[in-house]
Amino acid sequence: MTFSVLDTFAGAGGFSLGFHLAGAKVIGAIEIDSWACETFKFNHPEATVFQGNITKMTDDLLISTFGSLNPDIVLGGPPCQGFSICNKNSGDLKDPRNSLFEDFIRVGRLLKPKVMIMENVPNLVKAKTESKDNLIDIIKYELTNIGYHVEYRILEATDYGVPQIRKRLIVIASSRKLANPFPEITHTIASPTNYLNTGLQRCPTLWEAISDLPEIKAREGAEESEYSYPPLNNYQQILRDETRKLSNHKAMNHSKRIVERFASMNWGDSASDVPDHLRPIKRNSTEFSEKIYDQNNRRMHPDRQCHTIPASFYANFVHPYINRNFTAREGARIQSFPDWYVFKGKPTVVSHKLLEREGRFAEKHLCQYNQIGNAVPPLMAKAIAENILKQL
Repeated sequence: MTFSVLDTFAGAGGFSLGFHLAGAKVIGAIEIDSWACETFKFNHPEATVFQGNITKMTDDLLISTFGSLNPDIVLGGPPCQGFSICNKNSGDLKDPRNSLFEDFIRVGRLLKPKVMIMENVPNLVKAKTESKDNLIDIIKYELTNIGYHVEYRILEATDYGVPQIRKRLIVIASSRKLANPFPEITHTIASPTNYLNTGLQRCPTLWEAISDLPEIKAREGAEESEYSYPPLNNYQQILRDETRKLSNHKAMNHSKRIVERFASMNWGDSASDVPDHLRPIKRNSTEFSEKIYDQNNRRMHPDRQCHTIPASFYANFVHPYINRNFTAREGARIQSFPDWYVFKGKPTVVSHKLLEREGRFAEKHLCQYNQIGNAVPPLMAKAIAENILKQL
């Protein structure tokens, strides 16, 4: 039996892609951003994709759009910026983004799927309302109230073969109580001497994820290009599958000065470690910036798993050997997206904060980097899916 999946707050579709890879049928998506919708439609051409704000969708519209499709599984990653560890107002329920989980629950109440799975940042388990109630307890109560058995756990992406240190909170609500809601660990980042007797596979490193991609410098590359090398390991072979053309492998248009800055950096160094004459300069100025963020432009170690890929990862990491930031495709490899999955829209956009400040709302889109960084790693989602599907 093939189970059907509806992806809410879908983004580019990393979560539902994992279910597709596990054998489920992706029948629909709800997503507010037009570029992310374009990506989803391109890669899931048979799915019904609704572009719009889920909070503005009436119950009747939700039912008329997706009710006849009878989704067995509803997925959702309600935007979680309000709970982000780096957000000074973390957990503030006056932030409207923090109430979007209510619409996820509304979809479950209306469509009555067998399983609902929500993913979010781990910090959500610590979030409290103004009345000091734990938000995770409220979510659990609301899902239980509409007939589900609810379990939650924080999962680590490296445990499922994703070459990235990334923790995600997974909430699983099922109409029938599951014996094992969460997948067994399959991979480890331990050294060979420590993992050989565990029965686990070794998690790929950053370099093992991207080393077969064309060696392009800053300002080089294209939205579509040729491979330079055959796959060099099993991870690369899996993600290439039968892909013939490489997409989204275009380097950032760095200035000569930024390239020189990156050239001065060793593995583990960031912008705060560069010589004084190469320090970042203030926007629209010739003065050195007094704010240097330690997490910006850090050169990654090739033989370790990458740090968490955020939505703005084009400015977070420097390639281990080449003096530039990662391309969108390199980020997609680190997230475990297969190479046949093509990302639409522009590679980057102007800062969303700047666009909001200047009222340029029509220009506010999720660029390729945003779509990749926001996604649930597909191989992690695939592990969740395989474990769930075999119990339905």
